[in-house]
Amino acid sequence: QVQLVESGGGLVQPGGSLRLSCAASGSILSINAMGWYRQAPGKQRELVAGISRGGWTTYADSVKGRFTISRDNGKNMVYLQMNSLKVEDTGVYYCNTRLGPPHTMTDWGQGTQVTVSS
Repeated sequence: QVQLVESGGGLVQPGGSLRLSCAASGSILSINAMGWYRQAPGKQRELVAGISRGGWTTYADSVKGRFTISRDNGKNMVYLQMNSLKVEDTGVYYCNTRLGPPHTMTDWGQGTQVTVSS
C-alpha cells in the first residue's frame, strides 16, 4: 500500500504564494503519474494539476498560469507551487498516484489545508 503525506498548507493573503509537498512511501514499485486535487467547502473534489513520470503536465483552467506542478522521481516527491492565490483557491489539497475522476479513487492522504483570506 502507498502512503501519502501532504504538507505546506497554511493561511495566506490574496496574491500570496504557497508551496505544497507530497511524500509517497510504502510499497511503491513505480509511479507513472501524480496529481494534486482540492476540495473546497461545499464543493466536489477536483483535479487541480497532474504530472506524468516524464514531466508532462496538465492544469485546471482555474489555476493555469498561476500554479506549477513538479516532481522528484528519485525521492518520490511531488510539489505544487501556488502563486497569485485567490480566495476561491481555499480548500483541502490532496495528492494521489492516479489521474482521473476523484470519486473513483481511494487511498487518500490526510490532505493539507490552504486558506486564502485577508
